[in-house]
Amino acid sequence: MKKILLIHNKYRQLGGEDVSFENELQFLYRHFELENLVFNNNKITSNDVISFFTNSNKASLKILNKKIEKFIPDVAYIHNTWFKGSLGIFDALKDKNVEIVLKLHNLRFYCTKSFFSSQHFNGDPICYSCGKKRKSMGLLNKYYDNSNLKSFFVSSYGRKYFQIIKDYDIKLLVLSKFHKKFLNDLGIDENKIYIFPNYIKKQNANHEFKKIEERNKVLYAGRISYEKGVFDLIESWKKAELNNLKLVIVGSGPEVGQLKQQIENEKNIIFKGEVTNQEVIDLINESRAVVSGTHLHEGQPTLFCEASSLGIPSIFPKSGGITDFFPDDSLFSFERKNLDDLSLKLKLVEDKNLLTKEGIRNKTFIENKLSDENLVRKFKKILND
Repeated sequence: MKKILLIHNKYRQLGGEDVSFENELQFLYRHFELENLVFNNNKITSNDVISFFTNSNKASLKILNKKIEKFIPDVAYIHNTWFKGSLGIFDALKDKNVEIVLKLHNLRFYCTKSFFSSQHFNGDPICYSCGKKRKSMGLLNKYYDNSNLKSFFVSSYGRKYFQIIKDYDIKLLVLSKFHKKFLNDLGIDENKIYIFPNYIKKQNANHEFKKIEERNKVLYAGRISYEKGVFDLIESWKKAELNNLKLVIVGSGPEVGQLKQQIENEKNIIFKGEVTNQEVIDLINESRAVVSGTHLHEGQPTLFCEASSLGIPSIFPKSGGITDFFPDDSLFSFERKNLDDLSLKLKLVEDKNLLTKEGIRNKTFIENKLSDENLVRKFKKILND
């Protein structure tokens, strides 16, 4: 069996990729000979500042080389390298003849691969990969609204990163068929792209399921921002007139202030702010369904996968890779940005028999798709291909 070195650079604030890495780390430990190497961006040194210009961090590469000499891996499986890990990791692994597998959790590489905004938006008013709006930028691709310098660094990094993705002899793991086609349309060889979804940690509810009659919530948990469709959801919820149910909104983001103002007089819309992952799981258990109105080309929706594993239906847009995680012809899917369609699907939560049937169907589907056996078989095939 091949020895695997799992590499990740944690974000300053815990993000979805960090959670996916931890889940996958525990999953792979159970089935493969594995060690991990984790960098973090909490403390920035003068050496790290230099690495912004060179896209290679000498201190990090020294740590990597020591790890390789001690463990002697056959494969390096990389999740994130921004920024302390640095892109120099790829050349260092090539020099050591270590096979490289890279997981792309999102399409951010596309958004940062150019210094100019025209190549970011490609004529569209909004980027459906990251949610940035064209009118908020000038000539330059200002990815960070409050920092020209940081935007320059991330574009410099992104240009090199895209070159590595496209030209290096590495295996690319993506989350869905949509993302595989997206990469292939950018000129990346489809033979080096593999679909491998994130492992979802199995959740054990700390209490009995409530009967459907006792559940009085529909749950949104995610970023509070325009591109996530939160305000579309509120409008559609009002239109659905579900007066005996409550829409519960969980999360944080740039539009929290506007959200609070908009729902100030709404008795059946509740904003809870940020909560722990376990609290989200508990809220899912208390809900008739979970929902998102996102406008973006999402990868693998954690909220939906967790809901399905608990037998709770999801109301979701036909967008990006989301549909890959549900059975065909789901009655709860709607056309992206179609508020009338979303409102109609919200009305379906009044049908208790339909909720039960769809919940069971989703649970069976996701348990098969993300089962240990299925994912181990896929990963072994990728390694041996």
